[in-house]
Amino acid sequence: MTNQADTKQAYQEKVKAQLDKLNAQIDELKAKSEQVKADAKIEYQDKLAELYTKRDAAQSKFQELQQSTEEAWTEMQKGFEKAWTELNSAWESALTKFQ
Repeated sequence: MTNQADTKQAYQEKVKAQLDKLNAQIDELKAKSEQVKADAKIEYQDKLAELYTKRDAAQSKFQELQQSTEEAWTEMQKGFEKAWTELNSAWESALTKFQ
């Protein structure tokens, strides 16, 4: 049982680090959006809104994952992985659009 608990803990630490990194990147994109012209600013704001929505969903799934029992952990991990994939796709789309 300890091995699964260790695996869960390691996974949670990895996910938290990834979320923290992505939050910093989103903040950087927001700062850039405040320096662009008005027409481009709308596009930035739309992409940021999408990123915030997907980030919030991923953070919510992460919180559920942290609170899950050992038995439910595998299913919760799948839900988080889906939310994380959607968040990464939105991030990649934003980067491609604004680089």
